[in-house]
Amino acid sequence: MQIRQATREDLPAIHSLVEELAIYEKEPAAFVATLEEYQRDFDSGWFEAIVAESEEVGIIGMAVYYETFSTWKGRMLYLEDFVVTVSHRKSGVGQLLFDRVLEIGRQKSCRLVKWQVLDWNEPALRFYRKNKAEIEAGWWNGKVYL
Repeated sequence: MQIRQATREDLPAIHSLVEELAIYEKEPAAFVATLEEYQRDFDSGWFEAIVAESEEVGIIGMAVYYETFSTWKGRMLYLEDFVVTVSHRKSGVGQLLFDRVLEIGRQKSCRLVKWQVLDWNEPALRFYRKNKAEIEAGWWNGKVYL
């Protein structure tokens, strides 16, 4: 198994893993981004990704991230999605992916890596707390669909 930078050819597998995540998070209808949009936005540099790849199975996990800016902290890396396929969870793949994301943040001179986690997702909360993550309470997400 190896962790490597994603290429355009990995986007169908990444798209499929995000769909798996949307189903897990009980929001399959909210997943509307097409593979073509992934390809367009990957090609234009809107996001980057890393993948965990097994020689036997292929891509078994991924993390999608992008650089952004915090007016309070400065440069940061935003971890948009991070998922390991169900069959490979609890095998250490998630830890390898997460460690690589943190290393990428350091390489890009970011002050922090930030993400969202659902309040009911206890396995994810345990994972992040094990990694000494600060889970913020009191901040509510806002959004406007265009």
